[in-house]
Amino acid sequence: MFAWLNDQLFKMVWLNDFMGKVVENVFGLDTSERVGASLQFFLFDTIKIFILLSVLIFVISYIQSYFPPERTKKILGLFNGLTASILAALLGTVTPFCSCSSIPLFIGFTASGLPLAVTFSFLISSPMVDLASVILLGSIFNWRIAFAYVIVGLILAVIGGTLIGKANLEDQVESFVYGNRNSIDLPESELTTKDRIDFGVEQVKDIVRKVWLYILIGVGIGAAIHNWIPESLITAILGQDKWYSVLVASFVGVPMYADIFGTLPIAEALVAKNVGLGTVLAFMMSVTALSLPSLIMLKQVVKPKLLGVFFTVVVVGIILIGYVFNFLAPLFI
Repeated sequence: MFAWLNDQLFKMVWLNDFMGKVVENVFGLDTSERVGASLQFFLFDTIKIFILLSVLIFVISYIQSYFPPERTKKILGLFNGLTASILAALLGTVTPFCSCSSIPLFIGFTASGLPLAVTFSFLISSPMVDLASVILLGSIFNWRIAFAYVIVGLILAVIGGTLIGKANLEDQVESFVYGNRNSIDLPESELTTKDRIDFGVEQVKDIVRKVWLYILIGVGIGAAIHNWIPESLITAILGQDKWYSVLVASFVGVPMYADIFGTLPIAEALVAKNVGLGTVLAFMMSVTALSLPSLIMLKQVVKPKLLGVFFTVVVVGIILIGYVFNFLAPLFI
């Protein structure tokens, strides 16, 4: 029963079959050939991601309405040390933001006096790991990979934030951030069920408006990799037998700007071409946590030394995770 529900509800096998019929009967293309297969992949993945994304963001946003920034700040302020970092990383999972969208919350938390270990744990976790990513990863790969990705993402966020906190770099935060300590002390308002539903709907519209282009680009790249780029070419660069594949994937992802929803179709196509699981996850993590636009935005908030420490800690963590997953891949696939 679970396998059937997983295939039909999350993997949407029925939708893939339906898109195959659309491509053959409406467009007159053979899905066993490249053009037809590419169109089927594009239509299926695009519709599936938008359906899942809309439903999941609505549910997550409804939950998130109970944790506005002011309340989140107060919750985090009740804890110290490692416990606070773990809680910050977990709270980051209920904020469906890209790396750039997470930075304003990072500024607010830092301005309120929360330790850097806590705020950076949140900053690492928020764009890289969220509840929607669990469902989407499970729908594309399997549930072992989905949960493993979330767990290692949270571990990276907690350890990364803790290491940054231990470096005592509070003086590397731009002074204007600390000068806005009172700017986020906004009164909390009680929301009705209708308010929370309206908030969820607005969040769906807002996030879809922000990510739709990246999803289309990601699905397009995934379709090209899946059907047009020879497996021999991909494995020559990112094959599981190449020791440097994780390094390449980690640094290739940095200049890109997308969230996990845009990277999933690419990851799906790479795995289908026998690229190592760790290499694929390293690529996904670097795109979501270390995108160049987010680093440029963060540069306006922190000084070069702190930015360099943040980048080094996260990229080293991603690389280590990639190699570990490549080694343990048989346990997950």
